[in-house]
Amino acid sequence: MPYNRQKMENALLALIGALEFEDGRFWKGYDFDLLNSLHEQGLISQPWSKAKSAYLTPEGLEKAKALAEEMFGGESDL
Repeated sequence: MPYNRQKMENALLALIGALEFEDGRFWKGYDFDLLNSLHEQGLISQPWSKAKSAYLTPEGLEKAKALAEEMFGGESDL
């Protein structure tokens, strides 16, 4: 089944926004093609370094938080 790549990128960015820590740091255990695309858009730092984490850019953090609120917002059950 084909999937809409833009929707997948938005979903991944929303997850990163919901789970980020230390002001935009996130674990990069996600699909590398999607991470590379987010990097090419200027939303995250280089995903191909040896580090196990990467950072959202200021623009990426803002967009990620907005998408997380849109997709996952509501009363917290965590």
